[in-house]
Amino acid sequence: MDVAAAAAAAKSNVVQEFTTQANRLSESGRSGEDNGLDSTAVIEAKYITPLDVVLETVDRRRLPGVPLYEAQKLNQLKRKIDQGEQAQNPLEGPEEETKVEQSSALRTSAPPSSTHPLFPPLPLYGPPSLLRNLQCLTFRVSSFFLSLAFLGSIVVGSALSSIPLMLQHIGLRLIFRSPDARRPFYAEEKTRRKARREAEKEWGRQRRRRKSQDQSARDESDVDDLESFEPTEGGRDPIVCDVSYYARRVGLDIEEYRVQTEDGFIIKLWHVYNPKERRPKSTAEREQRGPEVFSSDSHKPDDSTPGSTKRRYPVLMIHGLLQSSGAYCTNDDRSLAFFLSKSGYDVWLGNNRCGFDPEHTILKPSDPRMWAWNIRQMGVIDLSAFVSRVLHETGFPKLALVCHSQGTTETFVALAKGQRPELGEKISVFCALAPAAYAGPLINTAYFKFISLLSPVLFRIVFGIHAFIPFMMTMHRLLPGQLYGAMGYRVFAYLFQWTDDRWERDLRDRMFQFAPVYVSAESMRWWLGRECFARHRCILSTKEERKREEREDAEETADEAATEKEGLSYDERHGREKGSTAWYDERAPPMALWIPGSDDLVDGRRLLRRFRLGREPYVNLVHTKVIEEYEHLDVIWAMDSIEKIGKEVRSVIWSTASEDLRKSCVIPKGLGDVPS
Repeated sequence: MDVAAAAAAAKSNVVQEFTTQANRLSESGRSGEDNGLDSTAVIEAKYITPLDVVLETVDRRRLPGVPLYEAQKLNQLKRKIDQGEQAQNPLEGPEEETKVEQSSALRTSAPPSSTHPLFPPLPLYGPPSLLRNLQCLTFRVSSFFLSLAFLGSIVVGSALSSIPLMLQHIGLRLIFRSPDARRPFYAEEKTRRKARREAEKEWGRQRRRRKSQDQSARDESDVDDLESFEPTEGGRDPIVCDVSYYARRVGLDIEEYRVQTEDGFIIKLWHVYNPKERRPKSTAEREQRGPEVFSSDSHKPDDSTPGSTKRRYPVLMIHGLLQSSGAYCTNDDRSLAFFLSKSGYDVWLGNNRCGFDPEHTILKPSDPRMWAWNIRQMGVIDLSAFVSRVLHETGFPKLALVCHSQGTTETFVALAKGQRPELGEKISVFCALAPAAYAGPLINTAYFKFISLLSPVLFRIVFGIHAFIPFMMTMHRLLPGQLYGAMGYRVFAYLFQWTDDRWERDLRDRMFQFAPVYVSAESMRWWLGRECFARHRCILSTKEERKREEREDAEETADEAATEKEGLSYDERHGREKGSTAWYDERAPPMALWIPGSDDLVDGRRLLRRFRLGREPYVNLVHTKVIEEYEHLDVIWAMDSIEKIGKEVRSVIWSTASEDLRKSCVIPKGLGDVPS
């Protein structure tokens, strides 16, 4: 009896210790009734990668990760209860736990991270308490005033910098000359402006004619001409932040899917479709499906296209920093998303966590844990969730990925050897527009230098521990669209030193309705703070590694032709094992780069040199192009971007898809002669 009593007492102690640990890591930090577990208490830690852990609650929801030793301690206590066995020391590392607790169906191994210096630990916030709430309030108050002052200085600077340009324009008008006559597409802009005004006048007459038309004849016409695109919105553009509205103006539509990430965030996925060709899914079908990615039921055929014998090849598009994927939808028929959709692709637009409407299955926006993420979580977790959901909905084994700016960064990070390289096996081609892997000269400007000098504590005092300058979103809600668009352009043009010379100016205010969005202060600290990108000037190489690469590149340049004839990789030419300093391994997908030659924000040429010198022996670079006159946003907004980029993207996607998949898909317009 004494032995049984001792065993029972020991088990009771383990249960009590597990309960304490579980509630300490939970959303509320409170114990449930009768000293049990609250429904939001954590019961298990699951590993996504060897260094990424998420917490699962009693009701099977997810919380963002905690330090590894805390997660291991929880799992060890759980194993003691479940198996009645003595577990290993909780501080011994995640290798055993990784094998047992692995939640991602993709991961079969857990390689050690090689990029840890560029991704320092995120701040850790426990459940709500009086002390934590006081700390949060302190940061909220300080950051409200200090970040507003920082934003105000930028607004004032942009206003002052606009004065010389304004005076110049006034002078030209006084001598009866148009200041816009020097714009490269001035004649084309005038033609489009005239056509748009005529279309606005015609819209009302068209609507009246459609209403009087026999409905049965219209239905029959719709069936006979599935490839036509009949606009269901028109008239004067009200300048709204509504991507579906702009899709309807060109005869398409958009349905929104809610996607749950592995750490519990709800992120938005927009699907572009032709309403004549496809029935929209029900709200229930578009709801989030839980946190698991690439589960066994992933390949679900899409049966929502009546009378269709062939499917459209799926394309996922990811946006840039401070934007949403609405940036791909602002140029009417010349928007990249709409162009690819009308060409014959199945286009999906991913929006990273928080965006316009921050949402988590458990956490509230006031909780700092909801904002403890950076570029790594957007790549390793968000991108995986998007790819998984698109493949589930379309029934394809792979998709094409098109990204701009920060979207390319999160993809480059996610595909790296120490992150989630198996994701590359789900991507048929990665098309990178204005690829952001190396910093451009703008990182040295005064505003960015100021931020990079702030210590982590000072950064949080100035910019807080929640969203980055949320006052911008307040202004977005309050100001009329035209005024907000004009201000947005002036501020961002001043900050990033780009111009609208190659954009259609009549659409410029519309372009800035989809930026900025909510992003975490921590993600901006990764970009601009003193520890990460601003210091190392690269997303996957440290400052020391980058300088070594520069020395080796200088040595290689003179003898590049000779070294290429040797058939050796870059590392082998320098006495190292093949791929030892490469970012990617055999699982990397084919890649294509479109580089703006006048981009001061990021250095795309440096990345291109990395590939051409053989630093990435496992990457198949299928297409490269440098557009000398383009700036950072011209790759998606320039008036000739479809001719210079869009058509090439369309061709690259099709040529890199497998022959078996092409046989089952609609051939995109203009690509009947593309070789297999």
